[in-house]
Amino acid sequence: MDRKTILLFGFSILILVIMLWFVGIDKVIMALKTANLYIILLAVGVQVVTYFLYTLRWQILNNLADMYVSIRKLLPMVMVGLAVNNITPSGRGGGEPVRAYLLYKEKNCLMEEAFATVVADRALDTFPFVVLAAITISAMTLYFNFDTWMLVVMVLAVIAIIAVLIGIIYMCINPNFGKRVDGWIIGLVRRFYKKNSEEFEEKIHGIISGFQDTMKLLISNKRGLLYTIPLSFLIWIFEILRVYLVFLAFGANVNIVIIGEVFIVASLVGMIPLLPGGVGAIDGVMILFYSATGIPSSVSAAATVIERLISFWMTTIIGLIILPYYGSAILNKISFSSSSGEIEESDGDESSEE
Repeated sequence: MDRKTILLFGFSILILVIMLWFVGIDKVIMALKTANLYIILLAVGVQVVTYFLYTLRWQILNNLADMYVSIRKLLPMVMVGLAVNNITPSGRGGGEPVRAYLLYKEKNCLMEEAFATVVADRALDTFPFVVLAAITISAMTLYFNFDTWMLVVMVLAVIAIIAVLIGIIYMCINPNFGKRVDGWIIGLVRRFYKKNSEEFEEKIHGIISGFQDTMKLLISNKRGLLYTIPLSFLIWIFEILRVYLVFLAFGANVNIVIIGEVFIVASLVGMIPLLPGGVGAIDGVMILFYSATGIPSSVSAAATVIERLISFWMTTIIGLIILPYYGSAILNKISFSSSSGEIEESDGDESSEE
């Protein structure tokens, strides 16, 4: 973890501490003492099941691309990817190149093929989120008095996610559009990457071509989509169920629909690549909106702290504990903002040195 990330993490935690101070740290501690431990443990269990559902979806996609890896081997990769997502200010996407790299090393396959299954997995995660976000933004106007600017920001964020999703799919089914994307990337490379640019350009051509082929295979497989799309919705249901159980542990009688709406908005905020894992921002949104539904602010804050301990900190700690298993060299080779091409190039450089 570089110095910039550590500073951003510190700043994020400071924001959270300030918010808890305004709510009243003593009140939050009192609320924490009233929590039902058994229901919290049930919420932890739901989170563990969610990890396996994430892994199962990725395994299905890998199988479609003829990369057969057991859940036992894929689960640690998923946990490392989630952890890196949490510690990088990259719109919850910093762990995807890392996950692709780990699969690439495990199967000794082409990097673009590994990266394609990861992107397909992320796209499948985004699809139900876009649907739920669109419904949420419409429904929340009935429960909350939004400022116009906030509503506009949320709508624009959903539109941006939809545009990226459509762009990825269209690039894979339309070769001409893929060539234009290829040319645009090459143009950027020539502008900013002078050293060995021709060799790097060839590598980019190969990556995009292989990526398109693999993504076409995944998208065209109707049977695979029949399994993975419902599974993606199920994952989001489990995410919302976890939050609902945490509030239930504090005796808060909240409609699960409202719980889901606030969680979707908080997740939307967490995708803005400003703070690592959305720490501070997500917590603040959850506390503010849950308090606005009539839940005492101390209970909202206490429940949010426990929920984030389960969904964010537990995930991050488990992933970082697993990370050394893959060798400390991975931290040197992979910048948390790296693309798949950069990772593969780094790996190639190391191999040539050996």
